[in-house]
Amino acid sequence: MIEWSEEDLMIRDAVRGWIDAEVRPNLDALESGELPPYDLLRGLYKTFGMDEMARSSFHARIAREKEGAPAGQEGDGAERQGGGNAAMAMIPVIELCKVAPGLVSAMGVGLGLAAGTIMKRGTPEQKERWALPLLTMEKVGAWAITEPNSGSDAFGGMQATARKVGDEYVINGSKTFITNGPYADIIVFYCKLDDGRDPRDREILTFVLDRGMEGLEQSKPLRKMGLHSSPTGELFLTDVRAGADRLLASGSQGGKESAKQNFVTERAGVAAMALGVIEECLRLSVEYAKTRELWGQRIGDFQLIQLKLAKMEVARLNVQNLVFRHIEMQRAGRAMTLAEASAMKLYAAQAASEVAQEAVQLFGGNGYMSEYRVEQLARDAKSFQIYAGTDEIQVTHIARDLLSR
Repeated sequence: MIEWSEEDLMIRDAVRGWIDAEVRPNLDALESGELPPYDLLRGLYKTFGMDEMARSSFHARIAREKEGAPAGQEGDGAERQGGGNAAMAMIPVIELCKVAPGLVSAMGVGLGLAAGTIMKRGTPEQKERWALPLLTMEKVGAWAITEPNSGSDAFGGMQATARKVGDEYVINGSKTFITNGPYADIIVFYCKLDDGRDPRDREILTFVLDRGMEGLEQSKPLRKMGLHSSPTGELFLTDVRAGADRLLASGSQGGKESAKQNFVTERAGVAAMALGVIEECLRLSVEYAKTRELWGQRIGDFQLIQLKLAKMEVARLNVQNLVFRHIEMQRAGRAMTLAEASAMKLYAAQAASEVAQEAVQLFGGNGYMSEYRVEQLARDAKSFQIYAGTDEIQVTHIARDLLSR
């Protein structure tokens, strides 16, 4: 794949029109936190029929599974939106990230991580109960793995526990930096089985929890540097009782593997987010370089400004090629390895952050003002180097794969 098809471009233009009409006028409310993003995202789904496509695809898949077909072969979560058209999943991500990257974070966690985990590890009954309303955006989903004291050591440092009591589990612990946490209706929650073994040797369990369960507290949104249109919060669990029907993968050792698969999905998606930021920063910078004048000439005539623009274009081409490769892999039915997804995420995140910072520099004093949108994009882009695994974690995963060959 070397360029978007005519069909892709038609979808892109339609999505752009919707964003111009629905998202841009609400940017201030999204940035202030006054407007949660979920009604806007539901509007996107209904406008383009993505909710009905998701519902139809879901029912067809469940019917096949009930007839005995193996689960997990059709792709999960957001990857299957658009009737198998991989580009349809990427184009809204790219276009939304030109305006409000936080919307994509909010959407991606509910679809790709929360719903994706249930679709990979759940029974048909669990999928119908919890995954379907997430895939259609009727309900808000959260994926809770990060803890205050674990950071990048998500599994080894995990302290949340589930203790078996009769036919139920009693869950205790806290999670932080949870996207959609304050508003989530459905929460995929990772913890360790409290069975007396050393904490680092304990089995990872995955539960599905609902808002309002006794002992479950969801914090107000946390204040962040960027991604203000994506609410982030904390979860506190005190003796939350969960039946075996809420346990995914039937209590198997699949919890850790499930999370790793979701890391691949999340990291690959960051490249599409990065491409949106890069394209918008480049567009705004070119416009500014053509119209802003100093010493009697437009600043685009100065070589240092031209160098900035040229480097932005190189970054755009490179990240676009990574996105195109990911689309081709999906079409070919090939799953990306964790190392491949980590490499893709590492480069794209750094490129987006660098391009956004250079855009601020190109705009000078204006670039530091929130009136000029490069200021917001620079704050948002920095998050790409932190969430879904920091740059340093990506390096570790890539290097370990190379050294294990």
